Amino acid sequence: MIEDTKYYLVTKNALPEVLLKVVEAKQLLETDKNITVQKAIDMVGISRSSFYKYKDSIVPFHDTTRGHVITFTVEVADRPGLLSLVLNLVASYNANILSIHQSIPMYEVALLTLSVDLGESTGDINDMFKKLEEIDGIYYVKILAKE
Repeated sequence: MIEDTKYYLVTKNALPEVLLKVVEAKQLLETDKNITVQKAIDMVGISRSSFYKYKDSIVPFHDTTRGHVITFTVEVADRPGLLSLVLNLVASYNANILSIHQSIPMYEVALLTLSVDLGESTGDINDMFKKLEEIDGIYYVKILAKE
C-alpha cells in the first residue's frame, strides 16, 4: 500500500527541537562542503539516526518557494498609503505580484489577498512576512496556498 503523503505548514515555534536541529545540521552541510554529517550533527547536538530519520521530511519554507506562486492574505487598517507600503515591500523582495484583491473595509479593516510569483532573485520570503507584520496597521499575514 502506498502511503498518502500530506504536507503541513507550521510555524517554527510549533516544531519539536529535534526537527529544528535537523534543519540546522542540513544548513551546515549545505554551507560548508568540507563538513561531514557526523561533524554537523555533533555541532547541533542530535543523533545520527534522528538526522537520517527526518532529513528528507523537513525543509525550511523559503527553500520550497522558489519558482512557485504563493497566495497570502494580509489584514490591514483602512489607512491611506498602507496598501502602497505593502506593495512596495513585496516588490523590494523581487516578488512578482500577479494579482491583488482588497476587500471593502468593514469596521476600518480591509483584507488584502496577494498572489506573487517567487523567482530565483526573490529575497528571503520569511523575512518579507516578518517585515510585513512589523508595519503599523498590519494585523496579521497568513499564507493561503503555494503552487
